[in-house]
Amino acid sequence: MIVNTVADLQKKLDKERAKGHTIGFTPTMGALHDGHGALVKLSMERNDVSVVSIFVNPTQFNEKTDLDSYPRTLKSDEKLLKKLGKVIIFAPSPAEVYPKGLDTNVKVDLGGLDLQMEGAFRPGHFEGVVQVVKRLLDIVNPTQLFMGQKDFQQFSIIQKMIDELEVPTRLVVVPIQRQDDGLAMSSRNVRLLPEDKSRAVVIYKTLKAIKRKKSQLTPKECIKYAMERCDLDGFKPEYFDIADGYTLKSIKSWDKHDYVVCCCAVWAGDVRLIDNMIMKKPRSLKLY
Repeated sequence: MIVNTVADLQKKLDKERAKGHTIGFTPTMGALHDGHGALVKLSMERNDVSVVSIFVNPTQFNEKTDLDSYPRTLKSDEKLLKKLGKVIIFAPSPAEVYPKGLDTNVKVDLGGLDLQMEGAFRPGHFEGVVQVVKRLLDIVNPTQLFMGQKDFQQFSIIQKMIDELEVPTRLVVVPIQRQDDGLAMSSRNVRLLPEDKSRAVVIYKTLKAIKRKKSQLTPKECIKYAMERCDLDGFKPEYFDIADGYTLKSIKSWDKHDYVVCCCAVWAGDVRLIDNMIMKKPRSLKLY
């Protein structure tokens, strides 16, 4: 079932809430793959009703060319979701999400989570992410929100927003879904040239190598190793950052932090790929 307007969606969801049903929500920009499917499956397992939004959000793109080239595949997205089961697909226009006269800007202290890594290379990106996710949460008012670990910085920022604004929704983070060779599933993978797609597994292999080497090398040395290993013909690493999992600030020593993540962005041709791997996680912390 595809719903295009806020009014129609809220009418349907109000009926479900009146029955005491829980609502799971997975926000996407379409071009769905099995990684998205894992989010939706968990949403369906844990909730009575599942909503999947398909909306290419213009406010989170830094370059108009990137926005224009982003794949829009609603028909194939609908087919994938139908195979999973009964879901409500919310596919609004920009005018529905950002109607004239409605202030959708979000004022929230993100505690610096948005300033490094992706924030440093894509200024303004997370303002757009926070804006659209908060707007969609206001529209859907879900019991649970499902996001993927692949966008580590993004889900960390959304959790901070939820906490700061006291949004009555629980964030559920689902582990990264990978292809058989280890490449993280992404909507951008369809744009990779065949030879680049096969070589892009170097990102995953490098992250695994860092995890093995962290007992012998400092974080700085690990980053140097990673940048050199991913600097291939046609490939250009934008950053590797080893950061505290709570603050996302770069670390200098492994020993002083109990929660550590390595995040990266690598250009494969003209396609920008991001990935991450948790290097240390306290037993008491439950992400999923």
